[in-house]
Amino acid sequence: MNTRRRSLIAASMAHAVHDGLTDVIYVLLPLWQAQFTLSFAQIGLLRGAYAGMMAGLQLLASRAAKRWDRERLLVGGTALAGLAYLVAGQAGGLGMLLFALLLGGLGASTQHPLASSLVTDSHEAGGGVKEALAHYNFAGDIGKMLVPAGVGLLLVVTSWQTSVTVLGILGLMAAALLWWLIAPQPSAAPGVRKAVIAVGSDSSSGLAALLLTGTLDSAVRMGFLTFLPFLLQAKGAGSAGIGLALMLLFVGGAFGKLLCGYLGARIGMMKTVWCTESLTALLIVSMLYLPLTPMLVLLPLLGLVLNGTSSVLYGVVPELAGAGRRDQAFALFYTGTIGGGALAPVVFGAVGDSAGITTAVISLAALLLLTLPLSWWVERQLQSALPTTV
Repeated sequence: MNTRRRSLIAASMAHAVHDGLTDVIYVLLPLWQAQFTLSFAQIGLLRGAYAGMMAGLQLLASRAAKRWDRERLLVGGTALAGLAYLVAGQAGGLGMLLFALLLGGLGASTQHPLASSLVTDSHEAGGGVKEALAHYNFAGDIGKMLVPAGVGLLLVVTSWQTSVTVLGILGLMAAALLWWLIAPQPSAAPGVRKAVIAVGSDSSSGLAALLLTGTLDSAVRMGFLTFLPFLLQAKGAGSAGIGLALMLLFVGGAFGKLLCGYLGARIGMMKTVWCTESLTALLIVSMLYLPLTPMLVLLPLLGLVLNGTSSVLYGVVPELAGAGRRDQAFALFYTGTIGGGALAPVVFGAVGDSAGITTAVISLAALLLLTLPLSWWVERQLQSALPTTV
């Protein structure tokens, strides 16, 4: 197996495991609420703790990889995420659970910047970077589908403590496999990076608008996902039903990343974002009033538009960033979007406590509509940048 293939398999596996460990929290939130008598604000704090650590330390992880070995740092982060779930399985209260999720977020912070750069560096010399990254991104959604669904089924026959311990073992096994796949491989030579000639005109205002668009999109997505298990529970769904619902949502999300990528290339970024975000807002509101069965039927479509927008926005980053700013632009984009996703559950959890879930969900849908004028500005700056591209 050559280095390109080993790197892609390793990065894709890391993405699948980390995204699965991140999003399975949504299945566990109702159980933790019942176990520890938590408010929606505390529920939001738990979700935000994991995502906040993951977002806030990505730039640090990227810088640390320049000093220490990138592959070993990725392996260590994966092992730490697994260890965090072993700790969570022993939690006897909110404090220990919060500590475990902070630890998990610390481990997860290594995945996005290091795995994506591993794929890019290993494929630059021979070409096919975009195709390889598409496989890498798709793998993350596979993890989002399989891990929550698997835990939902496991919860039917065992306790949440046992289920969380199994997740910890999964993380440690993934770290061991990553070590076998990539630790013996040397880091990409600096010359490989220099071989690629970056093009594009820098647009600070366009990048700022793109970052804000991505942040709002991520905030609404994470905010809604925090409330979704409780909406399903109120309509009669159990743990297995919640796991199934999340699987349906993430199946749609996986295909959304592929479909919206093609759609963006055909009709443009702005038109795609207007279509996906408008439909997302409409479907989010409809989830409040539909019975359980129609709700489940529409979840794949909601997942398609809810997740698909991010792939369109991510593809615009290199077109707006100047030749020397692309690494920084991607790091900032990841940090901003995940940071928005970390903050939203806390803010809208408080809204849910004070005004109810209905008000919180409608507020999320309204917030999403702010992406429409922002995407118009990004498109305008993108058109200004294109003529100067060589």
